[in-house]
Amino acid sequence: MSSVFTAMGILGGLCLAFGLLLAVAYRYLKVYEDPRIDTVEELLPGSNCGACAEPGCRAFAERLVAGDREPSGCTVSGSDAIDEVAQLLGVDAGEAVKRVARLACAGGAAQATELARYEGQQTCATAAVVAGGGKGCSWGCLGLADCQVSCSFDAIVMNADLLPVVDVDKCTACGDCVTACPRNLFHIRPLEHALLVQCSAPLTGELARSMCSVACDGCEKCVLDAPPSRISMVCGLPGVDLAGDPVPASAARRCPTSAICWVPGAQFQPEQENTDG
Repeated sequence: MSSVFTAMGILGGLCLAFGLLLAVAYRYLKVYEDPRIDTVEELLPGSNCGACAEPGCRAFAERLVAGDREPSGCTVSGSDAIDEVAQLLGVDAGEAVKRVARLACAGGAAQATELARYEGQQTCATAAVVAGGGKGCSWGCLGLADCQVSCSFDAIVMNADLLPVVDVDKCTACGDCVTACPRNLFHIRPLEHALLVQCSAPLTGELARSMCSVACDGCEKCVLDAPPSRISMVCGLPGVDLAGDPVPASAARRCPTSAICWVPGAQFQPEQENTDG
């Protein structure tokens, strides 16, 4: 019995020693955290979508309290919530630049050629590794809605041509669709830059048009019609400079296939027109 009591005594002494050690460590090693962080986090939407370029709402709240970010950096919060955070922290709310997801492909079921009927698992990720899903263009949208499924804000729906249409009012630029697309067709860009290149096929001339009626054929008319140095050809495709003021709609007027378009709202809608913005 004495050995049992001895063991219990030793164990109790160790527990007491470790308890004292933890108490001392907490007293001298604890990291101070501004209590405003919890309050700011409660005012944020809690979606943890990453649209603010932070790993979550908690991290964004920490940056706000530290003064490293502006409240308007949260693209999910409404204006009232942003103003409330700004008032709490005594800072300016800032001016947010509306960014949305854009698809670099307009070759839907009615535009792109079909080489074979794909009947496998109905996901873009699977179709991309099974003969490209049967589509003639190896770079185009597969139309199986992985982007729609991934969107946490119900901002994407598939249209009759099996192309994803992004609701620019609902889109928060979180980037989930960018990650979900196996062909890297989604890009996050400012809404005000409405001149979009809706093709990703690095082909030119008749070869490009034979695969898709709206493919860029590399004619370079957009380069000539745009302000100097604002559009440049890269691998047969026009690259639009997003720095500075938006490139005007006039750069797209002579495009023979409408591969480059002026799109101030949602893509692939009947009301879409090439007009000056």
